[in-house]
Order: sequence, then structure tokens, then C-alpha cells
Amino acid sequence: MEKELVIVLDFGGQYNQLVARRVRECNVYCEIYSYRTEIEKIKEMNPKGIILTGGPNSCYEADSPTYTDTLFELGVPILGLCYGAQLMMHILGGKVEKAPVQEYGKTEVMINTASPLFTEVSEKTVCWMSHSDYISSVAPGFEIVAHTLDCPVAAAQNCVKNLFAIQFHPEVLHTQEGTKMLYNFVRGICGCAGTWRMDSFVEQSVQAIRQKVGNGKVLCALSGGVDSSVAAVMLSKAIGNQLTCVFVDHGLLRKNEGDEVEEVFGPNGPYELNFIRVNAQERYYQKLSGITEPEKKRKIIGEEFIRVFEEEAKKIGAVDFLVQGTIYPDVVESGLGGESAVIKSHHNVGGLPEHVDFKEIIEPLRDLFKDEVRKAGLEMGIPEKLVFRQPFPGPGLGIRIIGEVTAEKVRIVQEADAIYREEISNAGLDKTIGQYFAALTNMRSVGVMGDERTYDYAIALRAVNTIDFMTAESAEIPFEVLQKVMSRIINEVRGVNRVFYDLTSKPPGTIEFE
Repeated sequence: MEKELVIVLDFGGQYNQLVARRVRECNVYCEIYSYRTEIEKIKEMNPKGIILTGGPNSCYEADSPTYTDTLFELGVPILGLCYGAQLMMHILGGKVEKAPVQEYGKTEVMINTASPLFTEVSEKTVCWMSHSDYISSVAPGFEIVAHTLDCPVAAAQNCVKNLFAIQFHPEVLHTQEGTKMLYNFVRGICGCAGTWRMDSFVEQSVQAIRQKVGNGKVLCALSGGVDSSVAAVMLSKAIGNQLTCVFVDHGLLRKNEGDEVEEVFGPNGPYELNFIRVNAQERYYQKLSGITEPEKKRKIIGEEFIRVFEEEAKKIGAVDFLVQGTIYPDVVESGLGGESAVIKSHHNVGGLPEHVDFKEIIEPLRDLFKDEVRKAGLEMGIPEKLVFRQPFPGPGLGIRIIGEVTAEKVRIVQEADAIYREEISNAGLDKTIGQYFAALTNMRSVGVMGDERTYDYAIALRAVNTIDFMTAESAEIPFEVLQKVMSRIINEVRGVNRVFYDLTSKPPGTIEFE
């Protein structure tokens, strides 16, 4: 299928996929490649535009990521962001140095609106800065088109060669008019028609899966969450009854969730899927006994997850492929995206054991963010109730229980979480909050209940608003709602005598606790 292509060259920034996501929001197809990609391969792909990402290095240091200057002679519009902007100036004859004043966070930027990059952008706009180096002088042929009080070159352009450099990050939501700037680049400067839609992504994915699988047998890891549900339906559309969906109930699900998943995807549900439920609760509790370190818990859950699948595969005969609902934030946080640091291993990415008894693992949603996954689900006709279900991590309550996991702790957090979600729904907040759940801390404290001393656990309530799950802000929940949740949990959940509300944003925290 012919499509316009914009390439993102990754220099190790945390926001590399976010750049691609913003381009796709402009209805332009986008792919990410390492800065090590050879120039000949880029020529073969015939991109309509190229974007250079940010990164943690200083471009003037000898061992920093770089690229050949022939990139800028291709005649293709190029946009450099942060490190990418500095690298462009450095390669083409400008000068980059340590900044006398470093800029981090929201910064007011003065814009030359005559630039094609800033069409219909305000003359003063708030942008997200994150740099310790700065462009002290632009390369020959460039003119400065934006600045701040502390940064003389916030943006520069060479319109003759269609080269543009931006010191800030237009891809993050904190840059108020960043989407407009990227739209101006890909739709205006690059001349893309904007014909790529989610329906074309679904169509291409279905075709690619069908071609890859051929006559092979496929197992799908179905958790009942948004990601695995969308992956399962996509595979069902591609290969029909060649697919077997295996639902592993590891005893770390939300209250009644195992039965709810079976009701939707089982033999009496709306989908024609080969469905197997494996009740492995005791197996997981035994494996997790005595384990308190978060990464060890994730690795154990991940390995058992795969081992259960291998056992099921042997029961049904030779299986060629395993399908998982991995999405991009999982990949980034597992340290598998560019030069990103490992934040935490996800059970279906960094937590996989080295030896897996399948030819290949298929991850059709690997390049999508959560909201894009939901769009794909709606495109395939999955009901909104399923598509907009609260996100739930693969390791389940194992990472919402601080410290050792036991059946008793699972009971506590399940009951507390059910009360919390019920009261959020009763207050009409379930459609306005991005994600919310209860977690069990490892803290026990003295309390008084019925004139008697207690020494019980504390529950932490978490609620965040986010679009892409890469950044998140704590949600403002009315105090009376929190009071009601607190009262119900303490009165109805045995083993709890305190309730906290977590105000931490992401970063510095993560959305989950472990």
C-alpha cells in the first residue's frame, strides 16, 4: 500500500516515539529508525521528511551520536529537535556550547511568525525546554526565528534547503502550540497530504499478520485488558481459528475480573475465539513467596507467564507464534527504545526469559500509545465499554502490592480497589480521570477501631490524568469523594486502618507503584 513516509531518526531521547505519535496525529505515516541507519537505506525509503530527535549527549564531544553531512543534501525537509537541532548546527558549521543559563520546563518563547514552521503560532508561546547546551551561533545560510530571554537561538531555519532547527520539544503537551508546529512541518513544508488513518494501520497490520503467519498456529496472551483485547481481535480478523487465546488467571487480577474476561471472550461471548482459561493462582503465589524486590517480582511473573503458554502450546500441538499486546510505553520503560534507561521491566517485554519455545513473538501494537490502541479497537468494532476499560498492567496486583505478594494481601487490595472504582463511577468521575486504582503499601501502623488497638496496613489511592502514559499529573478528586472511599475501605476491608492519596506526577514517579 503506497503511503507518504516521515522518518524519525532516534538519537536516544525519551520522547522519540512521542514525536512519531504527533506526526501520526497529523494523519501522516511515520517510522522510527536509529541514527545508525545508513544513508543509502534512507534514500531507498524516499521519505517526505526527516525529524532528528533529542538526546542526552553533547554533540561536540567525540563519542556523541552523529550523522553524515550528506543527510542534509538529500533535498528532503529536515527538522531537528533539541539535540537534533544542535547536531544540525554543529555538522553544518554553527557552534554549540555549554549554556551559561540552562533551561528546563515551561519557557516563554518569542516567535517570528513569518517562518513557515510557525504559521498561525502566537508571537509569544509557552514551550518545553530541556537543555544544558545551546546554539551560540547558527550555521551559514540559517536565520534565527525564535528566542527566549536566556536562549538566543530557540529556532533557526534555512528555507532554501528546507532545514529547520528547534531547541525546545514541540512533541510534548507542555509546549502549547507544538502540535501546530509539527503540523506545519509535515503538512506544509514536507507537503504531505495527510491520507494515513487508523483504518489503514489496522488494514496493513491484518495483512502483515496474515502474510507472516501463513498456515501456522498462533497463541495469543489474553489478559482481558485493553491492549491484549485489541491484539486478540486483530489476530482473529487476520487468521480466524488458527488463533487460540489463552487467558492466564495468575491470581493477581482485580476483583471478579477472571470471570468477567471469560464472559466476554469465552464460548458464550460475542467473539468467535478459541479460548482457554488457565487457573494458575497457587502456582504464582508459591513462586512469589518471600520475594520483595520489584524487578524480581516482574521477572518471575514474566517467566511464569511464558512457561504457562509453553505448556498450553504442547497440549494443543505445534504452535509457531505467540502474540502479545505490548505497547510502546512498555518498550521505552524496559530500556528497549533507543538509548533509553531501564525504568522497570514489563512482563511482556524486558521480563521475558531468554529462551522461549516459539518461533517468534508477534506484537502488532508495539509502536502505538494507549490512545492509539483505543482508536484501533474502535476501528475494528470493539465496544467502547471494552476499549475504554481502565488500564491494567500485565503483572497485575503483583506491582500494586508493595513487598511480598500473598493471597491475603491480594484479597485486601482487590476489595479496596473495587470500592474505589465503584465510588469514582458513582461520582461520575470515571470518564474524566485517565487511570485510577488502589494499591497496598507495605506500611503497617497503629490505629483505633471500636475502642481497640489495631496494627494494620495502609491503602494508597492513585488517580492520574494522562494522554500518552509517558507523562501524567495527579487528578483532583473532590474531598468528599475521597472521604467516602476512605470510610468504606476502612469499614469494609479487613486488615486496613489507613488510606492515603498519592499526589505524585510522572515524572518523577511512575503511574504504577513498582
